[in-house]
Amino acid sequence: MSDIATDPNRLPEDLPVPVDDGSADHLTGARVASVTLAATDGTSVDLATLPGRTVVYLYPRTGVPGVPNPTGWDAIPGARGCTPQSCGFRDHHAELRQLGVRHLFGLSTQDTAYQREAAQRLHLPFALLSDEHLVLTKAMRLPTFVADGMTLMRRMALVIDDGVIGKVFYPVFPPDRNAGDVIAWLKAHPRR
Repeated sequence: MSDIATDPNRLPEDLPVPVDDGSADHLTGARVASVTLAATDGTSVDLATLPGRTVVYLYPRTGVPGVPNPTGWDAIPGARGCTPQSCGFRDHHAELRQLGVRHLFGLSTQDTAYQREAAQRLHLPFALLSDEHLVLTKAMRLPTFVADGMTLMRRMALVIDDGVIGKVFYPVFPPDRNAGDVIAWLKAHPRR
């Protein structure tokens, strides 16, 4: 059995619950900034230009099995759980497509090479996007935090219709239920 402290697939039972600090309130109804992001499939993506319904889940950083997390990681509300969040979207990928989601992405500030390892290891059927230089993060004033000198995104999910954010899931907890929460919202708000 692996050590829960270095196993990104497992969530400790005593994780602190993040609270809504209002730092994502400005996003609902906002047009996504036109920023080109590198994707793990080798393409470049500008979320502002994608037609139809797009779902993007934002996460701080994926862990690597056997490698310790940043200092105090489990004590930071909302930090732990990127792998379970990604696996939830992976497992519900077909259902999201059936609900009209044309594009699905994960997004973090990790570089593309780091993300590519995670996408391959987790068998993700969608690309991860890198905002390594914080261009989109700053343009959209996305909520962040700092751990071990890294500026990381706070966990959230966005439903974007033709470049406009229609729904923001923030804060997200527990992370492994994020995909299910998005699906429930999509069922209640079908695209016309």
